[in-house]
Amino acid sequence: MFFKKKQKSEVNIEQHELLENAQKRISQKKRLFTHFVIFLIGSVFLILINKILKYGESYDWFIWGITAWAFLFLIHVFNVFVTQKFMGVAWERDQREKLVAKQKQRIAEIQKEIETEFPISKINKKKEL
Repeated sequence: MFFKKKQKSEVNIEQHELLENAQKRISQKKRLFTHFVIFLIGSVFLILINKILKYGESYDWFIWGITAWAFLFLIHVFNVFVTQKFMGVAWERDQREKLVAKQKQRIAEIQKEIETEFPISKINKKKEL
């Protein structure tokens, strides 16, 4: 009764990476939606300040503020939907594999240099035999 084995769900590394990537994408889209809502509320607020409260009444400055904010919002949209396709998880994995291959190649080159410059390790091997 007390010693029953509990069923453990094992999630392999690939599934874990997929889950992490999905969580990251959900978080990015959630932040984008939040940015959009704040943009809409902020735009209305800027218009109200300029028109209703008559702050800077002689000039419609809210247009520049909303335009600049819209530009920043578009950069955010571009980052979430376009950049992630080109530089997403697959791209990161490819870059990681390339760097690991370069590191292994460099280690092999250094090891060759050490073996040619210091043949003492070969002498020690002969003594052991």
